[in-house]
Amino acid sequence: MKTVLIIDDEEKLRGLLVRIIRSEGFDVLEAGDGKTGLKKLEQNDVDAVLCDVKLPDMSGVALTALVKERCPQVEVILLTAYGNIPDGVQAIKNGAFDYITKGDDNDRIIPLLHRAMEKAQLQKRIAHLENQVGKKYDFGNILGNSPLIINAVELARKVAPNDTTVLLLGETGTGKEVFAQAIHNASRRATKPFVALNCSSFSKELLESELFGYKAGAFTNAARDKRGLIEEADTGTLFLDEVGEMPLDLQSKLLRVLETSEFIKLGDTKTTKVNVRIITATNRSLQADIDEGRFREDLFYRLNVFTITLPALRDRKKDIAPLARFFVTVFAAKSKVKAPEMSAGFLRSLEGHRWKGNIRELKNIIERGVILSNGEELTTEHLPLEFGVQDQQPGILSAFDLASIEKLHIQRVLNHTKHNKAETARLLNIGLATLYRKIDEYGLH
Repeated sequence: MKTVLIIDDEEKLRGLLVRIIRSEGFDVLEAGDGKTGLKKLEQNDVDAVLCDVKLPDMSGVALTALVKERCPQVEVILLTAYGNIPDGVQAIKNGAFDYITKGDDNDRIIPLLHRAMEKAQLQKRIAHLENQVGKKYDFGNILGNSPLIINAVELARKVAPNDTTVLLLGETGTGKEVFAQAIHNASRRATKPFVALNCSSFSKELLESELFGYKAGAFTNAARDKRGLIEEADTGTLFLDEVGEMPLDLQSKLLRVLETSEFIKLGDTKTTKVNVRIITATNRSLQADIDEGRFREDLFYRLNVFTITLPALRDRKKDIAPLARFFVTVFAAKSKVKAPEMSAGFLRSLEGHRWKGNIRELKNIIERGVILSNGEELTTEHLPLEFGVQDQQPGILSAFDLASIEKLHIQRVLNHTKHNKAETARLLNIGLATLYRKIDEYGLH
């Protein structure tokens, strides 16, 4: 039940507020002063505070700051006998949800409480999801019971406490950055920075400046010194994804970092020392790149001290169902719908797919399915066209009729957004005018 804490030294008014607010279905706690109110806040799961501005032991405006400092997800509504603009301004600055005058604004109290509750509940859900996101980088949260993934996790656990350089091998989407984060979090550097860089995302010049930094005046528009990501990761871990895409001359600079723990910034004349653990990853065959002159052999041996190969999803089919259930739970919570069940045909289609994008592709497919299902059972009609249609009911939708599939997809996204056209157009990645045209064309409602 949603809980409101009322802090007011006027016992009669407080009692009246208690009766009114309880009649709305809220659980209500009471306090006659700020100190007692803060104690009850610490001892109970409170969603919103209704507080008088003038309390025997402190100002309600000051109390607001204390509440937001200790319990940032709790919303505070302040009540005052006399409107005071400076107090109202300061209350809002301190984090108050609203500031209203007793008597004049009595009709606003209940609607305000409902709005404050909605915001508090949303903030709690966001905090919970953020907490889950943080946990996913622990080894215990890497899902899978197949021998290949169990072996990869065990190797990562063993190497994590050491400062050994690690090379992660695997196809795109197999979870290389998740493993790198888990290794960092299980190491002695866990409280220090974890910095990630995808080497394929930059041109040679940009990659050099991003990685090593530069001094002011090193090139046109270099107005001030810039710390590179290697320096940002000092005392922590630097993760270089797609390291096979790094140009040869930058490979020599990275080799120097591994050998001497120092480098020279662009435009600098002296070296910069760093203490950084380096984890790299690639979906390429570095040995083939060495044979063709695209990768330095000496750098390869420096990176290849401890290698972990992450299996492709198609090689761990029995892990597909538990991974899918996990993503269903996550995206249902994000969409604020009941987590749908998955039909037998839906699971067969997942297990029979080739998964060129691996876990990343599965995650995207499940997010799409949850949006389309709107909390109802996931069936093969919620899958993209490249999947099978084992349990599709005849007559509902032709798997080869593009217009009917588009119509169904647009209708379901409209349902998901509660017919918010702007949000629907954003999710569909089409213009708003295009959406209205298709709504008219398909006779959608």
